[in-house]
Amino acid sequence: MQIQLERQRKAKKWLVPSLIGVLLLAVIVCTAISIYVGWNLTHKERKVVTETPTAYGMTYKDVTFTSKHDGVKLKGWVIEPTKQAKMTVIFSHGYGGNRYEPNVPFLPIAKVLTDAGYRVIMFDFRASGESEGDMTTIGAKEKYDLLGVIDYAKQHYFEPIVLYGVSMGAATSILAAGMDKDVQAVIADSPFSDLEGYLRTYMPVWTNLPNVPFTYLIITLIPIITDLDPAESVPIKAIDAIAPRPILFIHSKADPSIPYEESVNMYNKHPDVFELWLTEEAKHVKSFSMYKNEYMNKILAFLEKVQK
Repeated sequence: MQIQLERQRKAKKWLVPSLIGVLLLAVIVCTAISIYVGWNLTHKERKVVTETPTAYGMTYKDVTFTSKHDGVKLKGWVIEPTKQAKMTVIFSHGYGGNRYEPNVPFLPIAKVLTDAGYRVIMFDFRASGESEGDMTTIGAKEKYDLLGVIDYAKQHYFEPIVLYGVSMGAATSILAAGMDKDVQAVIADSPFSDLEGYLRTYMPVWTNLPNVPFTYLIITLIPIITDLDPAESVPIKAIDAIAPRPILFIHSKADPSIPYEESVNMYNKHPDVFELWLTEEAKHVKSFSMYKNEYMNKILAFLEKVQK
């Protein structure tokens, strides 16, 4: 009996340190995974620019823009219409994409707009395509990239400026429009309204990791290991600064990546001056692919209203 009690005491003596060791190891492993994933989320592999407007019969020129944040050089195109331009429309691509955004795709949209008399500017955000930079910040610094492109348009052309973006580019367009009163309107396809709030719920969509504990760890660690502060990418806070200038929100109710309620929440801030078109079956930023004619008719009608 005495021997058995002694064995139990020894087992209890080692049980607590062993449990603490296992917990510490689990914390270290989860933290390491979160750092790795957080780093990869902000350091996406660049997609090569493999197609140009020439493939769609458009003439263009290569242009280098300068970000207003830190002077990062951004590569892009200016595509002129065949007649006098009515307006300049600046395209902004999504997270991990590049200027011609094949996921949408952008070039067929640019073709319709240039044929209708609109000048189109397409460019690569920092750390994308052929632009400088080594980290994407999901709108936080991309808004300054877009402001640099807007400055170029204001310096070189006198026509009104409208922003058109998809996903991260849509959110960034809203942020930039809130900071530049010379932007006449925004077309936002599938934006998020608050980066941190969105990531807290939908991080597993991008990481394929359980929400607990990884979402909290990644959001906590990203500002420490990178130069990204999610609080700098909150489009819904820019909405009041944009109104009464119009915004056309486009979003699919079937979007599995960014729920359509993100657009609805922003639209509801000023439904008297904003427009909202909800599609039914398209996946993320796929409304154009599924509803080409209606998509372009919506955009062209919106641009006509802006001109008037």
